[in-house]
Amino acid sequence: MLAYAPAALLFLVFCVSVLRERRRFSNAVILGLAALCALGALLYRLVSSESPSVPYVVGALVALGAVALLVLVCFLFLNGVRMLRKEGRSPAHLLSLLASFAVLGVVALLVVAAVVRTPVLIGVAWAAGGLALYFSFLFLCFVCYAFLYGRLQVRRKADFVVVLGSGLIGGATVPPLLASRLKRGREVHERLSRRGGSPVLITSGGQGPDEKLPESHAMADHLVAEGFPADLIEREDRSRNTEENLRFSKEIMEAAKPGYRCVVVTNNYHAFRAALIARRVRIRGQVVGSPTAAYFWPNAMLREFVAILVDHRQSNAAMCVIIALGGVAAWWAS
Repeated sequence: MLAYAPAALLFLVFCVSVLRERRRFSNAVILGLAALCALGALLYRLVSSESPSVPYVVGALVALGAVALLVLVCFLFLNGVRMLRKEGRSPAHLLSLLASFAVLGVVALLVVAAVVRTPVLIGVAWAAGGLALYFSFLFLCFVCYAFLYGRLQVRRKADFVVVLGSGLIGGATVPPLLASRLKRGREVHERLSRRGGSPVLITSGGQGPDEKLPESHAMADHLVAEGFPADLIEREDRSRNTEENLRFSKEIMEAAKPGYRCVVVTNNYHAFRAALIARRVRIRGQVVGSPTAAYFWPNAMLREFVAILVDHRQSNAAMCVIIALGGVAAWWAS
């Protein structure tokens, strides 16, 4: 059982960290490291058991990994094609497709390097493989913890419900994506009201250059048309992105009630990154997500992951340099 001690210790650190502050990306990494240590301990015990079935189990795991990789590539490719058909040829909609090509490119490079075995190819393959493993690990950490975060219970009472904007159709109409946020915000508001609270709902979103009115005003009008009381709505109409949504909403909440608590509502794919930003701007509250169309979710999660990588660009750049130096060392040694 000693082999599982690192995994158990990391999981304990993860639990303590979540209890102290659930809005940290480090929580996701610690959970991923705990799972990795547990898997390593399991494989170590399997190999050290000297059972005659070990080669078959290892072979089955390798075959399963190959099949999973093939399924992943096909899924990303098909999802990318569907995104282009439904959402148009925007660069932000190409991530699934680009990810499928990137996976194929790394696999092809590793195969060629293993066959040709020239020093340059070996070095490049080591670097590319290392980078692929690094970013794949971080992405799995992100997806798993984002899933867990979306299922953590929010506080029983809150003074405000903040619904984040996401753009308008034709410059004036609330699109389905934003309508789902407003629906979830209304549900959260009703649940808090049943518990004896009297929260204010803040619609947050400014006016873009191609919009006829601020997003927050269109969101408020949509809620009122659905029967929500107009006197319980506050509009934040200056923001242009998620961070400004939260900063300017925070100003409204602090002015109304300095010791406020809130619940922020966005889409499920965006909830964890919005929570990270909320922590950075010192929002007192948690973030919940509304449902998103299944075809839209994979590409949106990749976009959120890229944004988180950019937010932590210094540490990620340092890791990329270390991995690249490992590739140089492999080239030199060969």
